[in-house]
Amino acid sequence: MDTKERDRSPALRAAREALESHRWQEAFDLLIRADGEVPLEPEDLEALARAAWFTARADLGIEVKERAFKAHLDRGNRTRAATLAFDIAREYAFKRKLSIASAWASRGERLLEGEPEGVAHGYLALSQSWRAEAAGEIDRAVDLAARAVELGARFGDADLQAWGLIQRGSLLISLGRTDEGFPFMEEATVAAVNGELGPFATGVAYCSMIAVCRNTTDYRRASEWTEAAHRWCERQAINGFPGVCRVHRAEIVALQGGLEQAEMELRQATEELAAYNSTPPLADGFYALGEIRMRMGDLKGAEDALRQAHALGRAPQPALALIRLNEGNVHAAVTAIDAAVAEGSRDLWSRARLLPAQVEIAVAAGDPVKARVAAEEVSRISEQHGSPALHATKHDALARVLLAEGDPEAAGSELRTAMRHWQDVGAPYEVARDRVVLASALRQLAHHDAAELELEAARSEFERLGAVLDAAAATEAIRAAAERDAAPVTTRKTFVFTDIVGSTNLVDAMGDEAWEHLLRWHDDTLRSLFARHGGEVVSSAGDGFFVAFDSAGRAIDCAVTVQRALAEHRRTSGFAPGVRIGVHTADANRRGTDYSGKGVHVAARIAALAEGGQVLASAETAAEAGGSCQTSEPRSVALKGVSAEVDVVSVAWA
Repeated sequence: MDTKERDRSPALRAAREALESHRWQEAFDLLIRADGEVPLEPEDLEALARAAWFTARADLGIEVKERAFKAHLDRGNRTRAATLAFDIAREYAFKRKLSIASAWASRGERLLEGEPEGVAHGYLALSQSWRAEAAGEIDRAVDLAARAVELGARFGDADLQAWGLIQRGSLLISLGRTDEGFPFMEEATVAAVNGELGPFATGVAYCSMIAVCRNTTDYRRASEWTEAAHRWCERQAINGFPGVCRVHRAEIVALQGGLEQAEMELRQATEELAAYNSTPPLADGFYALGEIRMRMGDLKGAEDALRQAHALGRAPQPALALIRLNEGNVHAAVTAIDAAVAEGSRDLWSRARLLPAQVEIAVAAGDPVKARVAAEEVSRISEQHGSPALHATKHDALARVLLAEGDPEAAGSELRTAMRHWQDVGAPYEVARDRVVLASALRQLAHHDAAELELEAARSEFERLGAVLDAAAATEAIRAAAERDAAPVTTRKTFVFTDIVGSTNLVDAMGDEAWEHLLRWHDDTLRSLFARHGGEVVSSAGDGFFVAFDSAGRAIDCAVTVQRALAEHRRTSGFAPGVRIGVHTADANRRGTDYSGKGVHVAARIAALAEGGQVLASAETAAEAGGSCQTSEPRSVALKGVSAEVDVVSVAWA
């Protein structure tokens, strides 16, 4: 375009002024108008593509870059066309359109054949580094990134140099070589802070630094850079990067206890990122949303978010496995986390995020051996690449293993160390979780008052944070502890034990499904009859019940009614299991809802003597019931664990 023609487009002149001030929306509108008035130069098309990206029109931006590529080719500028080809390849790779990305990268590489070495060759090296990384050739990817840095420095392209530094640093950090990798990341990010980079490269530098800080659990550093990036986004009126930055900022806010604020940030972030089709950061946003909703007790909402993350290519573990654990499905939790850990990863930090969950789930599944293996790997990672959060995770994992192995004293020491590290990080949710585990260790050491204090502190913190399920669990633990610790009260009750005779053989004969159906009917029927006769179900284990009644008459009437109900079901439906019932009245100690003492033991032993379809009671209990039952003649029996013989009678019920 000659000068005269350019002058006929005031929109183009105004657009260039808007671009200088990063007034992206104004520049975009003006460039679109100019594009309809005069043919745009290749450089103006590139500017339009930038403005399109910063105003959430990413797909249009790619189309315009493709036009700019062709315009450069038409003018014979092969090196600039090649540089654009590598940039277009990056865009398509970001959208997971890998075949198209590969074609563009190959085209750029062919355009540079025979061309003298220059800036475009640095972008070629960068593109090759990304492809080597995707292929798992990490050492080669690191070398190619170093070449991009060298060419950027030699030819004075600060953006290229920053891209290379970011790529090299993040690769080294992913391998666990943090001492080598972070200086490269910091060099690129300082250039961004200093205003040496273009707007897009600046945003990439900030976001990449925050991401590696988060991945390595260096939350203090992540918090510093998150705030710096947020201020930059606001100053530049940039709509593209806030979505990415908002994800990282929400993760830090959640760590510091602001769960509701973090969820709100993430909902906004995923809406912003959806407009860009920015698959990896959008997937990260949904994953973070899933973790936060899980902490808030919204397990369904958490799983929905994790499924969206998975659909976008982000593995949903360990959060999904922990949801299964919260739901009580320990087997599914074990299967999910073990598969994720076994899958392996070149990224040390991915394992560092999976292993603590494997420890927790293995302990819940009663597998301390597996838990210890995982905890020891966490310890090795922490010793080599420590941060306060990783040190806290190490001590937390080891404490859970020690508690499962029966060493509450050592577990308590590890937990206190973990809590100090979490406090240094500023992570109140993690501190509260460790308080709950510490309470278990203290209770095993009979330090009941100290255990209660830890549980109360944990519950208060969970309630403040809005962690609903955790608060409810802490409340239940406090209630159960109070019942266990309450002074026993001596009371007189009539105790009834019931048990299905030959249940093992029945399961074999009927099959699992039919047996479960029968067992549900049995449980529902007996519970209903117990309630009708004023019985208190103390416990139910397997296929039997332990029930307490206020009087012998009510207890025996209930036992007779049970046998009659079973007989009637047998008559009308063809089958009902044979149930034996034992009844005995005695003084016992009551703590909370539980009973203990010799009388309870005698009642259980009498039930064990009964046959299917029989009600067997101690003679004194039958006598106390009076004329409400007919019995056989008493007979003396020896009961295991009882020194004196006991007179028992069979209660007639037919």
